[in-house]
Amino acid sequence: MGELTKTEMEIILANQKKAYIHEGEVSADTRIDRINRAIDILTNNRSKLCEAMASDFGHRSMEQSKLTDIDGSIGPLKDARKNLKKWMKPERRKAMFPLGIFGSRARVAYQPLGVIGCISPWNFPVQLTFGPLAGIFAAGNRTMIKPSEFTPATSELMKELFHAAYDANEVSVITGGPNVGEAFSTLQFDHLLFTGATSIAKHVMRAASENLVPVTLELGGKSPVIVGKSADIELTATNVMAGKTMNAGQICLAPDYLFIHEDSAANFIEAAKKSVARMYPDLKDNPDYTSIVNERHFDRINSYIKDAKDKGAEVIEINPADEDFNQQQHHKIPPTIILDPSDDMEVMKNEIFGPVLPIKRYKALDETLEYINGHPRPLGLYYFGQDSNEEHKVLTHTTSGGVTVNDVVMHVAQEDLPFGGVGQSGMGSYHGFDGFKTFSHAKAIFTQSKTVSKLAAAMRPPYKKAS
Repeated sequence: MGELTKTEMEIILANQKKAYIHEGEVSADTRIDRINRAIDILTNNRSKLCEAMASDFGHRSMEQSKLTDIDGSIGPLKDARKNLKKWMKPERRKAMFPLGIFGSRARVAYQPLGVIGCISPWNFPVQLTFGPLAGIFAAGNRTMIKPSEFTPATSELMKELFHAAYDANEVSVITGGPNVGEAFSTLQFDHLLFTGATSIAKHVMRAASENLVPVTLELGGKSPVIVGKSADIELTATNVMAGKTMNAGQICLAPDYLFIHEDSAANFIEAAKKSVARMYPDLKDNPDYTSIVNERHFDRINSYIKDAKDKGAEVIEINPADEDFNQQQHHKIPPTIILDPSDDMEVMKNEIFGPVLPIKRYKALDETLEYINGHPRPLGLYYFGQDSNEEHKVLTHTTSGGVTVNDVVMHVAQEDLPFGGVGQSGMGSYHGFDGFKTFSHAKAIFTQSKTVSKLAAAMRPPYKKAS
């Protein structure tokens, strides 16, 4: 079966909108049932999904896939199932004085938007497809999903599983390449969620704007790490390298570059080497160490390393077993540190999305803040240290989508915190109640009292009464 045309996608969307309107009020039981079916897909097909992801990457750690993509999706879905009845309740608001005294009432009711378009990426293809469904289903919506063509086995499997568990008027998965994605972006959704690269997001937002479709953009950018002088260097190196090597650094929130005081840099590098060796005594055939997704990205990352070498940076490859990566079955790249990179290097101009960590040494904290504020606002920022004043300065003098203190990435795992970017790293947020609100219409409802209506008669025309 070939790729769907735009007209065929428009028919699916029209049918979903028609079914949504015909359904009327979406009960809590219906929302819970849709969430339960998503959980069942993940629970009953855990191994199949992990095998599909491993196939798409050439090699991807099965244990990591279970942790990040399967469990990382089930958690948000269960949280939404637990809380959605509470979220659905209208919020009481104050009626303008003195109307409330006379019995007038104000409230906000959260109403489903209707049909949500969801464009998901390749780096966590299951989690970033199923995770948003927590908010989408909890809010009472239907959805059309366009997964990435870079992970075709996973995308086709998800399509098969969704279509077996849901009516096409509830969930429809559209697979295909860039042309399908482009057409998908132009559809008249009630809301569009895009997760992916900033460069693609510009096209998606432009296409959505033709129909004034509101968008939530979950992007990326260069998320910095600031290591204060008070930081525990061993713990910092352990946490940073765990975040940098998970999924081989192919994470939108991966620590992209690191600032450390000049007196601590050598100790950090040694601690980073030891940390990697503990996690991955060998790399080339290690089932826990993930491959770069394809040759294009493998070549891109290696070109960044070569560019840094050619321009004079010190490049430190962390290769515990001293393996030869010139000939390999997959596209694995050893964790690599680039010390004191200059801003003209490709590794500092582009989001890395791989296991490469540039390290810049600083003399004073203000240098780091000036540098970060001179660049696009990142999706994440990480501070390590025990100095509360310094921490406060970092948090109040930088702007980022989110922050993790004394670790990396972990703020995204907190379902009760909104997840999203700011500026070029994204627009809007979701997760937990914030996701429920993103995919709902907050409808203002004011109920006038008879008493106020009668009193208001005296303030209506004709204003000049007969004497």
